[in-house]
Amino acid sequence: MTQARQLALLPLLTDLTQELDDDERYRRLLEGLRTLLPCDATALLRLDGADLVPVAVSGLTPDTLGRRFPVAEHPRLAELLAASGPVRFPADSPLPDPYDGLVEGMHGHLPVHDCLGCVLRVESRPWGLLTLDALEQGRFSGVDLDLLEAFASLAAASVAAAGRIRALSDQAEVAREQFAEALGQGPRSARQLIGQSATHRQLLREIELAGPSDLCVLIQGETGVGKELVARALHAASARAGKPMISINCAALPDALVESELFGHVKGAYTGATSDRRGRFELADGGTLFLDEVGELPLATQAKLLRVLQEGQVQRLGSDREHRVDVRVIAATNRDLAEQVRQKAMRADFYHRLSVYPLHVPALRERGRDVLTVAGFFLEEARARHRLGGLRLDAGAQAALLAYAWPGNVRELEHTIGRAVIRALADLPARPRILSLGAADLDLAVPPRRAGDAPAGEGVADERDTSSAGPLDLDYRQAVSAFETGLIERALQQHQGNWTAAARSLHVDRANLARMARRLGIAPRP
Repeated sequence: MTQARQLALLPLLTDLTQELDDDERYRRLLEGLRTLLPCDATALLRLDGADLVPVAVSGLTPDTLGRRFPVAEHPRLAELLAASGPVRFPADSPLPDPYDGLVEGMHGHLPVHDCLGCVLRVESRPWGLLTLDALEQGRFSGVDLDLLEAFASLAAASVAAAGRIRALSDQAEVAREQFAEALGQGPRSARQLIGQSATHRQLLREIELAGPSDLCVLIQGETGVGKELVARALHAASARAGKPMISINCAALPDALVESELFGHVKGAYTGATSDRRGRFELADGGTLFLDEVGELPLATQAKLLRVLQEGQVQRLGSDREHRVDVRVIAATNRDLAEQVRQKAMRADFYHRLSVYPLHVPALRERGRDVLTVAGFFLEEARARHRLGGLRLDAGAQAALLAYAWPGNVRELEHTIGRAVIRALADLPARPRILSLGAADLDLAVPPRRAGDAPAGEGVADERDTSSAGPLDLDYRQAVSAFETGLIERALQQHQGNWTAAARSLHVDRANLARMARRLGIAPRP
């Protein structure tokens, strides 16, 4: 091994004994790998049930971290997992590349290139994969595969060391492992708490602290920020994780049925009560009760609920018997409950009983580039739903996502991605293998950001001079359309009306260019 390679490995050997944040540990691993084996893109993927989940990437788009790669849908990844050592795929391999549309600087289908990968084993079981891609054909032809296997062993040792360090921590580490499952690292999690921003990390730390306790938690945040996901993470981080978590939307209950839903009823308690029925508190016995939109509860119900919280006993409607329950209550609201107390719309004692541990969920606009990571999760869902080979955001779409204020937060982002895919597919004469979404597909009007919101982020804004793009008060969609129209017309003029050459110069697929042109009314369908 050369001295340069030895020097590249030394920091990684030192990291084996260091208590590092997982993100930093994995970043250093990939940095060392690219030093040893220069490549254009590399990724570390963790095996999670039947899926491979990216935990660190380099040279791939930011939204990659929000995706999951089902092994059954990606034969290259399946072959790497099944192999006993490193695998170098021939440049003319017919197997589809899982990173089509995800390599930074590349648009559309990946050209013929070199691909290399190796399985990571921890305690003789596959933990995940290391993958390397080089856009230059033949880049890996002289690579010593034993070197990659040695690095994979070092990476596996680093992963194992991280596990041992965590295992030697105090009792809070047990909650941290359960908390990781709530973040989508469990095999059957459908939705995840995804993000890397400082505000999101602070939220995760708060969940980690509050989760193992039995304290009442009041989750506050705007509509669509994912308050129920936070509640499920708190439940999973507690000793009650093996017991049920029962949810109830207080805003959706008619006043006449609130008590029956919460506390249950006996036969004959009211017209229509034809049998005894347990309420949500009894159903949640031993576990967690999640009261969503708790600010909508009527005052009379608040008084009865306060008694249950204080004494741990419920009385079914129409019954004189009490049932003891052991329930942890987590509540959520998008209202200012302190203001409701001042306005006499909420009991002060009820409010203080609920907010033993207040927890604020940041709005999406406060999380900077997290919007791209979360978008990646929804893009992957949409790709699978529409059976596409690849689904990506071009630079304009990324900039639009970062510029938008997201008043509906994560829920609005999900719906925006879903609509954009439908619009984009409708404008194409044939279903493409890889679909690229532009800013026009998203159709976002950009209101001004609020004071204190996180900046839009770096690295995706258009580097072209925008000084001549028009007045600053121009409608965003009009501005985007004007910019795209000018760009396409200049490209067509430079290439004497040759659509294929114009598409190549703009780094877009010809079919996508045709679709954009029809939408903008530039020319008849080419």
